[in-house]
Amino acid sequence: MEGIILLGLGPGDPGLITRQAWDILEKAGEVHLRTKQHPAVEGLPTRLIVHSFDDIYEAEEDFNSVYARIIDEVIQLGRRPEGVLYAVPGHPLIGETTGPEILRRAQAEGIPVQVVEGISFITPSLAAVGADPLPQTAIVDALELVSAHYPPFPPSSPALIAQVFSPRVAGELKITLTALYPDEHRVKMVHAAGTGAALVEEMYLHEIDQSAHIGLLTSLYLPPLGEYTSFEEFQELIAHLRAPEGCPWDQEQTHQSLRRNLLEEAYEALAAIDADDPASMLEEFGDLLLQIVLQAQIASEYGEFHMSDVIHAIHTKLVRRHPHVFGDVDLENSGEVIANWERLKENERREKGEKKENGLLDGIPLDMPALVVAEAYQRRAARIGFDWPEIEGVLDKILEEITEYRSAESMEDKREEFGDLLFALVNLARWVDLDPETALRETNAKFKTRFAEIEAAALKMGKQISDMSLAEMDEIWEKAKKKS
Repeated sequence: MEGIILLGLGPGDPGLITRQAWDILEKAGEVHLRTKQHPAVEGLPTRLIVHSFDDIYEAEEDFNSVYARIIDEVIQLGRRPEGVLYAVPGHPLIGETTGPEILRRAQAEGIPVQVVEGISFITPSLAAVGADPLPQTAIVDALELVSAHYPPFPPSSPALIAQVFSPRVAGELKITLTALYPDEHRVKMVHAAGTGAALVEEMYLHEIDQSAHIGLLTSLYLPPLGEYTSFEEFQELIAHLRAPEGCPWDQEQTHQSLRRNLLEEAYEALAAIDADDPASMLEEFGDLLLQIVLQAQIASEYGEFHMSDVIHAIHTKLVRRHPHVFGDVDLENSGEVIANWERLKENERREKGEKKENGLLDGIPLDMPALVVAEAYQRRAARIGFDWPEIEGVLDKILEEITEYRSAESMEDKREEFGDLLFALVNLARWVDLDPETALRETNAKFKTRFAEIEAAALKMGKQISDMSLAEMDEIWEKAKKKS
């Protein structure tokens, strides 16, 4: 034998070892196993000298180190004139960390490699729960999921999660999955699939770490969350609406025609946030998402970009601009984060060969609400130190602007001084970390509610509101104030 033979031992039952694999095992003098902790090992030919790398599992602190050492040793064994027969549970290239990397490195070094197929855990696991992997079952490694904060597969499709080999892994897996799936989502724990001891337990998601049967051959089958729960399905819906067989109105839309819709939906989402109404937020965020996906679909049809480009661009930008999270930069507070963000933006412009537009305040859309633009200008200026050292300076400026407004004589001067006063008030809001636009919207809503009380009182009195005296209206207003 020359080079490396990567051989799969199947899911566990020795009877499921393939004929090709069995013939090779019978003719071989020795075999190196990734682990002896697999039921098929008991059925190997008795004359076969069996070595294993189980001692490495005991010596290393984490799986990455274990697999790296095993890969190095198999490659070294493969360089021998007699080569090496390396056998793993399941299939040597499916759900197996060492096999693909051994194959890659051996090919790079010119070491001959033969891959001997084995039945992976996937087939007997899905058969045990009576599920067909088509059209789009996700196959996931539990050890990858437990280090994530959110499931990386579409919830409208089922998932088979391998390597749930301990209650600890199951518990950490549960935390990741319940970021999306409800605690009462029904799941199936699949134990020892492909062996005579195969067992399927149906339970709630929040119970998975309580199973008494968890072991080395345990997987989790996660049924779909339901229809219309994935981003991909939503993209298909929007593409369908734009297709020739779709909706005439959607087909007619352009980037420009949808501009007002995007703005209106953004304001409606803000209104839902201001009302602190989760049900309205849910609806309005969906309406806003519709505008984003529809714009991206139009761009795709125009050959400008795809939704995947949008996601990739913002994902890359966020990682790049958070080196204190994804890199080795130390930032102690949000102020340092913002300052570093501006430095990174400037570096990006230079790397792209872009000249900074005209100044620090360029790039802020002027068609945003004036209060928002004013706050954005002030925040940017403050980042480079153009700011009052203490809040007293901000308050004094407001008093100064009130005095100047009082002194203004012409309407032009009054308008200018009024604008300066508003600008100074926005600066005060920034200093005390208030959103001036939100504050004014809340005051508008409060005024509307209290004024409605006056209208209701007038109706109850059989009067037109215009017939009420200021004293009458003021009395009702004060009562309304006490209510709210």
